[in-house]
Amino acid sequence: MDTENTNAPSRAQSRIAGKNHPHGQPHSGVIHDNARHTENFTVIGNDLIQHRELSGLAIGLGCYIQSVRQGTAVDIKTLADRFPEGPTRIAAALRELETHGYLRRTRERTPTGRIVTRTVSCNRPGHRAAPSEPSDKRPARRASTPDKPPPRKRLPAVPQPSHPHPALLQTAIDVLAGLRRRDPRLLLSATDAEHLAPGVAAWLERDVAPTAVRHALTENLPNEPLIRPAAFLAHRLAAQLPPLPPVRPPAPQPPGSRPRLQTCDGCERPFRAPEPGRCRGCRADQRERHDSTSDAPE
Repeated sequence: MDTENTNAPSRAQSRIAGKNHPHGQPHSGVIHDNARHTENFTVIGNDLIQHRELSGLAIGLGCYIQSVRQGTAVDIKTLADRFPEGPTRIAAALRELETHGYLRRTRERTPTGRIVTRTVSCNRPGHRAAPSEPSDKRPARRASTPDKPPPRKRLPAVPQPSHPHPALLQTAIDVLAGLRRRDPRLLLSATDAEHLAPGVAAWLERDVAPTAVRHALTENLPNEPLIRPAAFLAHRLAAQLPPLPPVRPPAPQPPGSRPRLQTCDGCERPFRAPEPGRCRGCRADQRERHDSTSDAPE
């Protein structure tokens, strides 16, 4: 019992950082000192904050627009008064967000005849919100039958259009509704047609005629029965999606025709002009500011 144990350590060994503490501070890079928010915060996805194609100004404006309350003005003039960047840079950043689906800006006519610009912010491009149900509605009781059918599998994803206008989606639904005339097996429900409509709209956006889309979806169908025709059409819409058409310069307008409606980069008011830019009032204000700056004493 009095024999000395030569294998025992002489003193307790201290822990080695990084080995015994895998969650220790890194040797380089950012170190987060976070506190949990319990009020006055907004949940924003990393797909926007860490977007690889958006500029820093576009990401910042996208986060700001998602954080404000519904009904807050987010036009170019209001944002230029709120942030140090000028109207030109803010207009370019808003176009970036619109290109990647985080903003939808449409021109609408009010009952009084005035044309206004409606802005819709999307925190997840391509997501369509389901209609909300009344909060006082009681949940449905569970079925007591043990032989309940399994839940229906989700349909495959379909391509999404860059600008899902209501008229474009309605044309896509009309194309889908006419497929059963080519083959009775392609009879779709309203839910399936709503899911497939953005995929057909993506084809129509690429300068594909509705008859060509109908022909591509109904050509060389298999002889065996189609168990899930909506899933079959979703696969064709994604696998055979045509490439984007080449960018063509705008065709010259015939003499005497009215110019197209454009959205002003300064005040977002609609005006008629051959090319995008600023309206007459914004151009005049810009000239006055330039003249006042050049006439100022040195």
